This record gives sequence, C-alpha cells and structure tokens, in this order.
Amino acid sequence: MSHYLEFFKQFRTTFETTGAIAPSSRFLASDMAGPMKQHQGPKKVLEIGPGTGAVTRQIVKQIQPGDQLDLVELNDKFVEILHKRFDREQGFRAIKDQTSIHNCPLQEYGAGEEYDYIVSGLPLNNFPTDLVGEIFEAYFRLLKPGGVLSYFEYMYVRPVRKVISRGEENQRIRQIDDIMSHYTSLYRIQTDWVWFNLPPAWVQHLQKEKGSPALVEQTASGELNS
Repeated sequence: MSHYLEFFKQFRTTFETTGAIAPSSRFLASDMAGPMKQHQGPKKVLEIGPGTGAVTRQIVKQIQPGDQLDLVELNDKFVEILHKRFDREQGFRAIKDQTSIHNCPLQEYGAGEEYDYIVSGLPLNNFPTDLVGEIFEAYFRLLKPGGVLSYFEYMYVRPVRKVISRGEENQRIRQIDDIMSHYTSLYRIQTDWVWFNLPPAWVQHLQKEKGSPALVEQTASGELNS
C-alpha cells in the first residue's frame, strides 16, 4: 500500500514523467515480462521507468544465475524505493548482485552493451515529440539484433486525444502517433490487450530485426506466443 500511496503522490507532483495514477497491475506486468519467459541461456534485461517496481517484480522472477538486470529511473523517490526493495524483499534481494539501478534519463544512459530484452514503462504520450523520437532511437540503439522491446500505453488515449485536442497539442499527438506507428509497422510482433489494469492497456512487443512481415496477435493477457 505504501508503494501505491507514493506512486499517487508522484503522479500529482510529476505527472508528465509519471503518467499514471497507480502502479501497473500484475496482469500488465506479467505481459510486459512475457517475452523473456522462454529465453534459453544468459540474458541481459533493461527496464526503463520501473517506478516503484510493479513490473520489476515480474521481471525478477525471470532472472536466472548469469543474467544481468539494469534499471533506468529518473525519479529520485522511485530510485530510493527500488533500492529498499532490493535490500529488503526476498525475491529482489536474491538477485541484487546481478542488478544495477541508474538514476538518469534514458537518453543519458551510456550502456556499453546491448540487451536481449527492454521493458519500458515510460508515459510516451505525455512527452514532447522530439523526446519521443530520441527515446525510440535509444530503445533500438540499446537492443540486440533479434532482441525484444515491450512497452505499454493506455487503450484509446492517443486516438481520443487526436480527436478532441486542438492546436499545438493536436499536432504533438499526431506527430507522436506517426513516430510510434512507424516503429510498430516495421517491428511489431504482437499486441496484448490487458483489461485488468487501471486504466486498461495495450502492450506492444517489437523485435529489432524485422525478418518476415510482422503478424500481430491480440490476446486478453498472457505470454508472448511463438
């Protein structure tokens, strides 16, 4: 409950970068971590915008000996909470030595390696257009060939805002839609529909190398289908 209260407090004070009134549900978190469940061998995982660790809790379950987990979080208070969870909670504590927490914007994260999986909780629809473009460039710069990016957005928020917004805000939303549609048209391998979340959400799974034309499967919730 303390995590929920702190999340709501940060939502009220830093809405642009928090973007939600509550942490992700376990259903959404499970879908976000779904692609890595069938991975064979050591893997490197990057979570961006973990907040209080709702999705991290599902990722932690998939971390095996020899794996590496990096977290990039801008909000100082959330970073403090994450450190406490890795110090105190059993599942988190078990992989503390395999985990690093980085308190910085994604654009400034200078990893010298690429990741098998990137899981992002950033509220992209809240950001300036140029920043959204920079973030997607960073996603694919940090992703290994064949690696999977998973991110979510709330259902119908962007389509509705395209209709009801005016002026500069309408232009911003349409430009963000163009950027995200470009990447999903090239790299999307699946969309999950998660109704049991506040609010309901879509999870998009994109793979760095396109290969054959993408086949988008829609499920209520669950693992990435092969």
